[in-house]
Amino acid sequence: MRADYVKVTIIAEIGSNWEGDLEKAKKLISKSKKAGADLVKFQMWRAKDLYSKNHPNWSTIKKSELTFDKAKKLKRFTDKIGIEFFCSAFYPEAVEFLESLKVKRYKVASRTCLFKDPFSHDVLKAKSNTKKSIIISMGMGGNRKHIKNIFAKNKITFCYCISKYPLEFNEINWKKALRYDGFSDHTMGIIAPIIYAVLKKQQKTASIIIEKHVKLKESLGPDAATSIDTDQLKELIDHINLIRNTKLN
Repeated sequence: MRADYVKVTIIAEIGSNWEGDLEKAKKLISKSKKAGADLVKFQMWRAKDLYSKNHPNWSTIKKSELTFDKAKKLKRFTDKIGIEFFCSAFYPEAVEFLESLKVKRYKVASRTCLFKDPFSHDVLKAKSNTKKSIIISMGMGGNRKHIKNIFAKNKITFCYCISKYPLEFNEINWKKALRYDGFSDHTMGIIAPIIYAVLKKQQKTASIIIEKHVKLKESLGPDAATSIDTDQLKELIDHINLIRNTKLN
């Protein structure tokens, strides 16, 4: 492999854009695969752990729960078409279940790193005990050293992330972003991850991760307004492929 080649892993973060509908989820997975994504990511949480039943959007939130049965069906589908499925899991039983599906890695969400949720400590320990690869966003802050200690026996990748939706382009601290080998992008469009890939290639970084929220054109979920559609995902990946295969003179 050339010294100036950078391996780029693209994560299509589906989040809540599947709207609790398995057919929409499968369509998103298929289109993300066709666009060239390497992984699709879902979120496994329980509405009752994170929201009050008096929340004005409770019914929508509840519908968007990724249940064990739905996760099993989606994992079977991703295996069939050849794209990796993984999750941000927010409670320890979810990790136990995902282990039964033989997922290869886990994501740690920014809010989990603040230990705000009921099972933050337990879920971090459960993920650590798998000894699998862990991708970590700390867009809300937190103690990075403490998180690293929890995952001392795991291969970890920290993503530069700011938990703002949408994030304005001029709010990116590029000097800080380049200290990370992952970029979880919440800006509108595809320019920011392209710039990140170029700059990391110039650094001669061997491997990076880019995560982007992805939707169908008709998606109406709470993440939709700050997500790119699968045509834009393909455009992003086409640019990334040009970057990683370009020789630096």
